[in-house]
Amino acid sequence: MSPQEQASDRPRDLADWPTQSLRGHKLDGHRYTSKEFAEQEWEYMWTRIWLLLGREDEMPNPGDWQQEEVGRESILMVRQKDGGIKAFYNVCQHRGQRLVTEKKGHIARFICPYHSWAWNPDGSLDFVQDADDFPDGNPCGKLVLEEIPSETFAGFVWVNMNPDCVSLREFLGPVWDEWEAYGIEKWKRYVAKTTMVPVNWKVVLDNFNESYHVNTVHRPKGDDVEKLRIHSGVDTRYKTTRFDMANEGHGRMIMLGGYAGPAIDKEGAIGEPLASILTEWELDPADFSSRGEATREALQAARRKLGPDKGYDYFENLNDSQLTDAYHYTLFPNFAVSLWVDGFHFLRARPHPTDPEQCLFDNWWYAPDPEGVSSPVRTTAGLVERGAAVDHEEFEAGTQTMGLTIDQDMSIFPGQQLSMRSRGYRGSYLGGQETRVSRLHELIDDYIEGKRS
Repeated sequence: MSPQEQASDRPRDLADWPTQSLRGHKLDGHRYTSKEFAEQEWEYMWTRIWLLLGREDEMPNPGDWQQEEVGRESILMVRQKDGGIKAFYNVCQHRGQRLVTEKKGHIARFICPYHSWAWNPDGSLDFVQDADDFPDGNPCGKLVLEEIPSETFAGFVWVNMNPDCVSLREFLGPVWDEWEAYGIEKWKRYVAKTTMVPVNWKVVLDNFNESYHVNTVHRPKGDDVEKLRIHSGVDTRYKTTRFDMANEGHGRMIMLGGYAGPAIDKEGAIGEPLASILTEWELDPADFSSRGEATREALQAARRKLGPDKGYDYFENLNDSQLTDAYHYTLFPNFAVSLWVDGFHFLRARPHPTDPEQCLFDNWWYAPDPEGVSSPVRTTAGLVERGAAVDHEEFEAGTQTMGLTIDQDMSIFPGQQLSMRSRGYRGSYLGGQETRVSRLHELIDDYIEGKRS
């Protein structure tokens, strides 16, 4: 295939992101093992950027709250009487006790378990016992919980520990408008799995910042395995994949989807799961026997025509490429998303509070829930009944499955982490399709050196 033909295969419906000038990075092993380096990341990067934490629809009523941990900090997010959400450090201002240890709940007041100081949902202090015993006067009216800048977007709560931060929209840059088209704030969660992984958080994000591993780690291993894959027919060749990097530090990768390449048998018949996807959109898989390359445009046309009647009203906001292709975003520093026309694959790595060789890893899945659609939701953990309630599963790594695709990724992570301490590792040798990995580490260095804030 000529370079001109390769370029014409790339989806060009969305505006290009600016070309970035890269310095190149060796990814030295100490970056993944050093407590000193982890401390620099914490002090100069983690505490100065926007972080995606809670979910709005899990706090529908005033007094509902969620708590999530990032490194050494615990963050409280609380629905207010006016419908907004405020975020606070989960710390009582009396003697530093954490106010809650659970993940979510509902309160009229937060009651500190140590001395029963009572804090209102807006952070004001409502009650202390023996108020007349304080030489400086009653603490009520003087003390408040330490609030953190917070905003909501795409149905999520984002926080920034820097009180002088830029707006979330400025931080997200082009990601804001591209995600807004889907109405993700209306989508429901269908998978929620969290585990502690014995690797530095950057091992996880390095993996999701490149596609070089897809044809090896995620190679189909037979019909039974292939049927469990979330989507088939994705063109994973780097020459037809679009790689973009935003000025704000985020990455975007677009792979052509809807092809019946991996899902076609020796006789040319379309296999699963693409065959079922075609049938759901009133297309006969038999019509595409031995011409799997035609399925992409056919599926785009069918979704464009039938989508609104099926309740997918946001399809009209999307271009044809977005109706089939895999849009993979990496949001600096620790969040990756594969955004499909009907799925939001949420991948997040949070640093361990003290050990740089561990991280908390989340694998969640969100999907739209239009009226009149009863087909199961395809997720990385298999088919899930539409509308089913989903519990948040937290478990030790290896004791349960995270889903086929993520299990494959996790089988690679520990070996890489161990090798970061090897005298034989002299630093990375990166290909062009791994430039977003280099960019991640360049940006971390820029924050540490004070070049970004």
